[in-house]
Amino acid sequence: MAKLYVVGIGPGSYEDMTIRTVKALGGCDLIVGYNVYIDIIRPYFPDKEYYSTPMRGETERCRYALGMAESGKKTAVICSGDAGIYGMAGLLFELRGERNEPEIEVVGGLTAACSGAAVLGAPLTHDFAVISLSDLLTDKSDIELRLECAAKAGLSIVLYNPSSIKREDYLRQACDIVLKYAEETRVCGIVRNIGRSGESNQIMTLKELRDYKADMFTTVFIGNAKTKRIGDKMVTPRGYRDV
Repeated sequence: MAKLYVVGIGPGSYEDMTIRTVKALGGCDLIVGYNVYIDIIRPYFPDKEYYSTPMRGETERCRYALGMAESGKKTAVICSGDAGIYGMAGLLFELRGERNEPEIEVVGGLTAACSGAAVLGAPLTHDFAVISLSDLLTDKSDIELRLECAAKAGLSIVLYNPSSIKREDYLRQACDIVLKYAEETRVCGIVRNIGRSGESNQIMTLKELRDYKADMFTTVFIGNAKTKRIGDKMVTPRGYRDV
């Protein structure tokens, strides 16, 4: 049976790829993906054939990959982080529909919430929500409602896609929603270029985060009421009684 892999490559560094990811990509003839992600992995798999499209070319590249897999070519679609978390896995299943071929195998990867949390320390040791601020595919009113609910519930929050040229003020607006339920001194953190050249991180208050100039390569972490700074690390206690 024809088979198509949809693969999460994690932050992008070879060390942060799972063994299953490396094996899946190593066994493929064709790797399909967004331009930026193809450029990241090409040095690790130089002998492969590649097909890439720019942003907003997701449907085109997924249709192409399905067609190539159906024709018998060993094909993989790559996504940053995890293929099922803001990735292409769902779209590929939708496009294939009720057909039996090609078989789609999802290969999990390390999403930014996990890899970024490791850089900051342990900010997600308790319940948390992951919310993308991109309104390209989601109504802004829905994003705001999700932020409101997560903040009201007292969850730690991870924000993906916090800002862009067209959404310069979205992080500030998100912080304003959280500030309705959280103090200005709430411990927050950011990690930029996770696992890539130029990686940087910073711990700050929610008030300071409100004025931070983030971009699409930034992942934002907003702590819960018990999150604290220990040295240069951001830590959310699990609640063990003997600590």
